[in-house]
Amino acid sequence: MPRYKATLEYDGTEFEGWQAQPHGNTIQQFIEKAFAEINLKNIKIFGSGRTDSGVHALGQVFHFNYDHDLECEKIILGLNHFLKQKSVSILSLEKSSEDFDARRDAVNRIYLYKILNRNSPPAIQRNKLWHVSKKLNIIQMQTAAKIFLGEHDFTTFRSISCEAKSPIRTIIHSEIFENGNEILYKIKSRSFLQHQVRSLVGALKFVGEGKWTIEDLDLALKSKERKNCATPAPSCGLYLEGVEY
Repeated sequence: MPRYKATLEYDGTEFEGWQAQPHGNTIQQFIEKAFAEINLKNIKIFGSGRTDSGVHALGQVFHFNYDHDLECEKIILGLNHFLKQKSVSILSLEKSSEDFDARRDAVNRIYLYKILNRNSPPAIQRNKLWHVSKKLNIIQMQTAAKIFLGEHDFTTFRSISCEAKSPIRTIIHSEIFENGNEILYKIKSRSFLQHQVRSLVGALKFVGEGKWTIEDLDLALKSKERKNCATPAPSCGLYLEGVEY
């Protein structure tokens, strides 16, 4: 049976996350409904990973099967006609190998977190970043971000409801940089724990505002105790930037 790979972007503000839920307003369900609207019935899509409520994506990937060959450009146009109602957009669609799996074949996932560091709150970018009015020490944050590199037990920085079998994750990129009034954090790994990125950003913010020293952050990581986690960053600043295969 032919299999297809799609890449999309979305504003997660109005959704209860990616994963389909009973009576839920999720991105997966919204896309599957759009397929039905263009007379492709009973399409079930499989994403590269879940994003939580309020989290955005610049390069989410999903796959699906269909009985016949599709005209991909026409399908993109048809889907986007309905998806644009809630700021979801299919960027590309192509036929893939029959064994391609958007989740299992992913080599790395890249997340981006945006902080607006200024006194005035955002108007245009509301719900698209985390507004922090207190001036943050970006030099300290850049140093702190390097602590996460490599293989660690991230028990401290995962949700108590996380269902992953192991808290061990290997971070291959962890970097803080500036863009005007924005502080951006980019992190890359094969996989992440539930709420891990938001928890790490919350810890970096603690360092940036002087609540924690870099040593405090290191101790929190090594403690493997969720009670030692900083307040997680809100979902509005988090983006799934891309998936590598």
